[in-house]
Amino acid sequence: MQRICFVLKVRPDRLEEYRERHRKVWPAMTEALCAAGWRDYTLFLRGDGLLVGYLVCEEFESAKSAMRGLSINAKWQQEMAPFFEDLDANPDDEMKPLEEVFHLD
Repeated sequence: MQRICFVLKVRPDRLEEYRERHRKVWPAMTEALCAAGWRDYTLFLRGDGLLVGYLVCEEFESAKSAMRGLSINAKWQQEMAPFFEDLDANPDDEMKPLEEVFHLD
């Protein structure tokens, strides 16, 4: 299993709406994430917009690839992209794993 952590930056003027959207994630989206192998997926948001994501999966590129082909994910990513600063692609493509340097089991 891989533990994946990534960071993105939410626009400060969109923080509350971003929080609200994640209080009401579409059931079809959560079902798709589970089916694609995303486990323990958690997002942490700091007041300045720093977003830290964490998940566990068998293999990250495969888990992302499984989501990439789904219409529900394409729709979600299209709606969420305007919330982020400095995106060159959709949010899924900007999820670059951080190097794990320590883990306490």
